[in-house]
Amino acid sequence: MYEEFYGLKTRCFSKTPDPAFMYMSRSHAEALARLQYAVEEREVALLTGEVGSGKTTLTRALIDSLDSSFKPVLITNPRLSPAQFLRALAKKLGAEKPMHYKADLVEQINSFLYQFHERGQCPVIIIDEAQLIPGKDTFEEIRLLTNYQLDDTNLLSLVLVGQTEIKDRLKRPAYRALTQRIGIAYHLPPLTARETALYLAHRLKVAGRGEKIFDEKAIELIHARSGGVPRLINTIATGALLAGFGAGESMVGAGLVEDAVRDLGFLG
Repeated sequence: MYEEFYGLKTRCFSKTPDPAFMYMSRSHAEALARLQYAVEEREVALLTGEVGSGKTTLTRALIDSLDSSFKPVLITNPRLSPAQFLRALAKKLGAEKPMHYKADLVEQINSFLYQFHERGQCPVIIIDEAQLIPGKDTFEEIRLLTNYQLDDTNLLSLVLVGQTEIKDRLKRPAYRALTQRIGIAYHLPPLTARETALYLAHRLKVAGRGEKIFDEKAIELIHARSGGVPRLINTIATGALLAGFGAGESMVGAGLVEDAVRDLGFLG
């Protein structure tokens, strides 16, 4: 639609978590480094951030960075009972027919973990949207995964990824046993005004456009209206490009950004 008009090879502000478009701000780079360290040391890691801050994209980048000595296991919908969680995990580890009873499931998972260990692989269990985990019983099963270990090493790495509210939840006494297992924790902040400008330029360049499309006032307004949240930046930028395309404007200014924000409505 607007791609050809602006000399873009693809849509550069899609909401899908494509690591190819990932802009490594200082905070994103630090978060990725901490997650990589946690995986290598087989620690439990907790990554938090506001909705749309780039957590899921960061986990995809983490997965892409792992070599063959690790086996990523991604759980994207953790709204599961303890038994459902264990069955989902067993299936992702390779079980064609996960066991029915909990004790058998635990033994089945244990067997798979030892098989991976014998092959020189460490499963990396990444639980996205961890704030959706329904209750402390499922959290307890997740904590018990950290008990799978040999005398000198853990048999898996565990990464919990969730919205900010999960931190308040984990402060409750009922979750103390899990919280004490967390070795690495990082909160992903919004982008600064300068990072927002670099973020826009980076995504445009990846999409094939080296020249500016958004002028300085437009960039300032995008940052102000989005609060530096990447997903909202993408939404506003897309709206502004559509408005610019419709108006035949080769350069997107603040007026087109205001039009986009007004059309979106929910941004206020």
